[in-house]
Amino acid sequence: MKKPIFWLKSGLFAVGLGMSFVYAIIPPLARDLGLSEIQASFIFSLSAVAWAMTSAPWGRASDKYGRRNIAILGYIGYSISMIILILPIYLADKNILSAAFVFPLLILGRTIYGLLGSATRPASFAYIADITPKSKRTKKFARFESNFLLGTLVGPLLGGYLYLISALAPFIFFSILGIVVAMGVFFTLENKPMEVSEIPTSKLSRLAPTVWPYLVFASVLSLCSASLLQSIGFYLTDNFNNLEDITLLISFTFVLLSISTIVSQNMFTSMFNLNNYKLLIYGCLILAFSYCIMAVSDSIATYFSSIILHGVGLGMVRPANSSGLSIAQQPEYQGEAAGHLGSVLPIGHILTPIVAMPLYIYNSSLLYFASGILCFVLFVFIVLHPIFKYRYED
Repeated sequence: MKKPIFWLKSGLFAVGLGMSFVYAIIPPLARDLGLSEIQASFIFSLSAVAWAMTSAPWGRASDKYGRRNIAILGYIGYSISMIILILPIYLADKNILSAAFVFPLLILGRTIYGLLGSATRPASFAYIADITPKSKRTKKFARFESNFLLGTLVGPLLGGYLYLISALAPFIFFSILGIVVAMGVFFTLENKPMEVSEIPTSKLSRLAPTVWPYLVFASVLSLCSASLLQSIGFYLTDNFNNLEDITLLISFTFVLLSISTIVSQNMFTSMFNLNNYKLLIYGCLILAFSYCIMAVSDSIATYFSSIILHGVGLGMVRPANSSGLSIAQQPEYQGEAAGHLGSVLPIGHILTPIVAMPLYIYNSSLLYFASGILCFVLFVFIVLHPIFKYRYED
């Protein structure tokens, strides 16, 4: 436990715990509070805007002030946001707080997560890039990302169990865990800011030829993924309300998605050792196919099958895209590159209330067909753009 990598992995695990539990619990809570699908989605949307605005600056800050300090700030912000998110719901339930204040306070809690929690990812992944040669970066990124996915797997289960004890219990537990991780990182990770002579005189532009293709890919994938994540709870509630324990089915769906993604990440980057280009083209086709199955699914078994297939595709494309961006950059730009990538990951959550949820309300099948088409467009983009085929040497 003295190795900083352990605490950075634990940090991603902790953030995954809270994030997945919030996604699982907000839709049913929103319905109980009388909030619409668009209002519930708006809570995540504003947080995503804050994340998009601050991720790249946090990445640059980690280059200048050190990975440790910026990562710790992110964990503290995450912990604060978890408490603020549940407190208004709890107080309103106890008739201590007016219901009129619940919605804006929920937005406040998630916005704090976006403003400060966005510091964790660029600082953590930049550290991994610092200590990992290019030839092993895809595998390392995949394994590192698996800790976040493991958190998303455990989050709904552990959070659901704690929620049975008290509505406050899971949020308090996840908040304390974030503080513990922050302390672990503080005492084990040496803070090494760049020397003044090493700090680049110019910023890494989002429009740089080695940057923008990866950001475009991540942006479109973000929209597809966010629309799925935010619609799972509503979709199961609307289409399978005849089944018992619908909340459990929602949690189980997130579990299936996380397990299949974790297995896929480790299988295709370690056992089969596919290069980034193959991971991207195969993954995009699998994702497109999975969305089409979702669109026509008429049974819970078929829907679960599409979720598993979706996880397989995600497990292939996510580490390939993030490592490809990292490999294409010089060492002094690793933090900023990770920050740029982090800034576009929330785009899907920003656009989902505007684009995806109205489409879902009109026809849920159209939403999934549209996502499938976008994933096929990504496949064509990967095939046509030469940067994804280029191999960088150590």
